[in-house]
Amino acid sequence: MNGKLRIALLAGGNSSEREIALQSAAQIAAALDGGKYDVTVIDLHHRDWHYTAPDGRQWQVDKNDFSLTVEGRKTVFDYALIVIHGTPGEDGMLQGYLEMMGIPFSSCSMTSSVITFDKISTKRAVRDCGVNLAREIFVRRGDRIDPEKVAAELGLPLFVKPNASGSSFGVTRVTSAAEIPAAVEAAFAESEEVLIEECIRGREMGCGVMVAGGREYLFPITEIVSRNAFFDFEAKYTAGCSDEITPADIAPEVKAELNRMTLAAYRACRCRGIVRVDFIVTPEGRPYLIEINSIPGLSGGSIVPKQVRAAGMTLGEVYDLIIADTYKTKEQGA
Repeated sequence: MNGKLRIALLAGGNSSEREIALQSAAQIAAALDGGKYDVTVIDLHHRDWHYTAPDGRQWQVDKNDFSLTVEGRKTVFDYALIVIHGTPGEDGMLQGYLEMMGIPFSSCSMTSSVITFDKISTKRAVRDCGVNLAREIFVRRGDRIDPEKVAAELGLPLFVKPNASGSSFGVTRVTSAAEIPAAVEAAFAESEEVLIEECIRGREMGCGVMVAGGREYLFPITEIVSRNAFFDFEAKYTAGCSDEITPADIAPEVKAELNRMTLAAYRACRCRGIVRVDFIVTPEGRPYLIEINSIPGLSGGSIVPKQVRAAGMTLGEVYDLIIADTYKTKEQGA
């Protein structure tokens, strides 16, 4: 197309991860090439989708045609760059709208987003492709559970987590059967379904991956050493609460197995764009999948930007590749 690509950088969101998403969006906006792209940051919060002008005034997006009119000047966006963690950016809702509107976008498809955001669906998708998984008990609201039986089946300690949430909101590390009911209630505050999982002891690894232009990009692996009981929200986003070592000091065979499982999970869930896949590696060197982050944190303190730098790339270069790989003109898509 002639001129700059008109990009709506979609930020914010409705979940507990909203502030992190806004930080990520600011970092991406600064990284994108202003010579190639005309970028407008749009803050989504439930039905409020707005652009904030430099003078502080807010202008609403017209969802009928995904356009923005400021001072009588209308912009119809060519492309959506999604930097929303949690709902509606990672759970498929926003992707469904954009697919319906025929707007190309940067992240996984609606179907893939639904699978990766829903932890039990992720586990079912990767179960047959050589990825190790912790044992779990799946709980729906209203289900009765026997804490003693749960502890006997999965062992202690164990983890109770929302089935659909991110940034470790609602996740509890449980050390006794008596703690399980309160942990389940805390998880239900974030999601309608809950996973109770056995605790895999070992070292936590974050693996950034991208497939673009027919090429696989496996970024340097990061070891996450939390000063808390596990890599919770505070450890993720508070300076000094964790050490993130990139590249991780791991044996070549462990690195190879992590890379194999990362790509296997990415492909099994039909991912697109840049994704982070998290694992626990046991003392014996056996990786177990924790989760897939289809829109990983991209703020200044997040893991993936550090991995990108360690690979000798910039976020701007990464998003150039993603945009080139996912953008199609309306004529081509017709």
